[in-house]
Amino acid sequence: MGIALIIVDIQNDYFDGGKNPLHNSEKAARNARKALDFFRNKNLPVFHIQHINLQEGATFFLPNTNGNKIYNILKPMPDEKVFIKHKPNSFFQTKLHENLEKIGINKIVTCGMMSHMCIDTTVRAAKDYLYDVLVINDACTTKDLVWEDEKILAENVHKTFMASLQGTFAKIINVDELENYIK
Repeated sequence: MGIALIIVDIQNDYFDGGKNPLHNSEKAARNARKALDFFRNKNLPVFHIQHINLQEGATFFLPNTNGNKIYNILKPMPDEKVFIKHKPNSFFQTKLHENLEKIGINKIVTCGMMSHMCIDTTVRAAKDYLYDVLVINDACTTKDLVWEDEKILAENVHKTFMASLQGTFAKIINVDELENYIK
C-alpha cells in the first residue's frame, strides 16, 4: 500500500491582497512547498485540492477569479491531479477517494488552509474512509475567529484543531519530521 500528499486550498485569496488573508499564510505555504518537494523528490503521488465557492453570498474563491487559483509556489505539475471541490470536505462530490483507492493509497499526508474548516473536515472524512492520516502542523494555518463576542486568535484556533485531530483522527507532525514517517 502507498502514501500520497494532499494539499488543500492553498489559494491566492488566503494571502495578502486576497479576499480572506490568513495568519502566517506565507510561512504555511513555504512549509507546504517543502512537503511538496519531498514527495516529488521521492516520486510519490501528489494531489491538489482547489475550492471554487458556489455558495450564494460567497466572498472569496469565487469562480473565474485570480483569488481561487492555486498559490504560485505550489502550482501542480502536469502529472499531479487537481480536484475541484465546492464544500469544505475534499472527498465530498469529488473523485479523490476513488483516485487514491485506484493507486493503492492507504496513508495520506495533508496540509493546507484553513485548519478549522477544510483541513479538519477533510481529515475526519479521510478517517471515515479508513486512511492513516498525517497532518503537517506547520504547513496549515487559519484566521482569527469570534465566539460570544470574544476574539480567538488564529494561533489558538489552529492549536485547538490540531489538538482535537491528534490521536483519534491523525498524527500531527511538522514538515521537518516527514522523513521519519515516509521511507
